[in-house]
Amino acid sequence: MTPRFILTAAVLDTPDPQGLARFYQRLLGWPLGTDDREWATLRPEDGGAGLSFQREEDHVRPVWPAGPGDPRMQLHIDIEVDDLAAAVEAAVAAGAELAEFQPQDDVRVCLDPDGHPFCLYVRG
Repeated sequence: MTPRFILTAAVLDTPDPQGLARFYQRLLGWPLGTDDREWATLRPEDGGAGLSFQREEDHVRPVWPAGPGDPRMQLHIDIEVDDLAAAVEAAVAAGAELAEFQPQDDVRVCLDPDGHPFCLYVRG
């Protein structure tokens, strides 16, 4: 019998779990769960998978796009939006940075305050 698996969260390393959690809370509107110096969580109200943030004092900001020898991203987050331009504006207002390199016309790569890339897109 195959065991049941349920994805509950993606976990991002950060020197500031509370600060990064609040950035994604502003971006996604999800309620904060655990909120302490070492660990913070966000979960959508519908009970779907959320995001967690774990303290890593030696976090090295990834480089996007990475060149030879650069710290590489380990993952990125895809976020569906209904208006790409408005979503980019809101993300930047929340504290994101629009990445200089944009590989697709219909997707915008942004960087969170700790350098983790996330993509905004409109389902097409």
